[in-house]
Amino acid sequence: MIKAIFRIIRWPNLLIIIATQCLVRYGLEAPLLQHLPGVADGKSVVVPELSLAMTGFQFFLLVLTTVLLTAAGYVINDYFDTRTDMINRPEKVLVGREISRRQALVLHIVLNVVGILAGIYLSWSIGFSFLGVIFLLVAGLLWFYSTTYKRQFLIGNLLVAFLTALVPFMVPLFEIPLLNREFSAIMIQYHATWRPLIVWSAGISLFAFLLTLIREIIKDMEDYEGDWSFGRNSMPVVAGLDFTRYTVISLTGITIVFIVLLVYFYLGDMITVIYTGLALVLPLVWLIIRMVKARSPRDYHVASVLTKWIMLAGLGYILVVDYLLSHLTG
Repeated sequence: MIKAIFRIIRWPNLLIIIATQCLVRYGLEAPLLQHLPGVADGKSVVVPELSLAMTGFQFFLLVLTTVLLTAAGYVINDYFDTRTDMINRPEKVLVGREISRRQALVLHIVLNVVGILAGIYLSWSIGFSFLGVIFLLVAGLLWFYSTTYKRQFLIGNLLVAFLTALVPFMVPLFEIPLLNREFSAIMIQYHATWRPLIVWSAGISLFAFLLTLIREIIKDMEDYEGDWSFGRNSMPVVAGLDFTRYTVISLTGITIVFIVLLVYFYLGDMITVIYTGLALVLPLVWLIIRMVKARSPRDYHVASVLTKWIMLAGLGYILVVDYLLSHLTG
């Protein structure tokens, strides 16, 4: 039973979420705060005395809430997907076999309730109670994704991509209000803004959005048979596999252009050029080649796994940023 619970909540994905938010906080935000640009006496300087404002416990609550709500989303998704999964991936079906439908529903409710309460308490503890609405909305969107949006053309894919992009952006979303409250006088004195934190986090979120959207569409291609059998309006079912393949190739090309332009105009250091070229651009080109040749569920599964590794490589770039800020900027 315990083993089945860990499988249904996708514990490896939850570990990736934990790693993502920790890297954004400690590998991106913390070094950026130590090198935030400002102006003093007409000269460019680094704003002094800045540090992370959220306490360790508050950040723990943020990560815990994100993980619990995500796990709840996985459970309810499997709960409603049992019939199609019996066709698409029968060996991975847990609900109705190792976990009863009643147990799955109770697990979903418990995870959601604890996650929402932790999120509301976090919002209250930092003095911005209105942020608690985010956790209610996320729980609701995950429920409606599994019951409704997943069966609609492209809406479910966009929703999952949006929620995935929200994971890294939640860190500055909760950190910056506290930073502004604690360091507003210093920021005004040095004519500085939090723009670097927002821009970097938004860039990571955009990358996560694009890669997740690509992966979700590829997974729909892999699940074509089961989705067609139960009348789901996924892109492959509605528009055909060829159109969907061209869509994935186009989105992948857009992602490559996004990375190349970003590196060319804003991140021209050699370490970034080498890392993004080898770890991101080349694998994305390989993904396009795989999709051109893909014709079977097995081919689409391999492409889906490849997108996941590319996402992890994108996450790894945060470590590169940390190194560049810590060692190359003094």
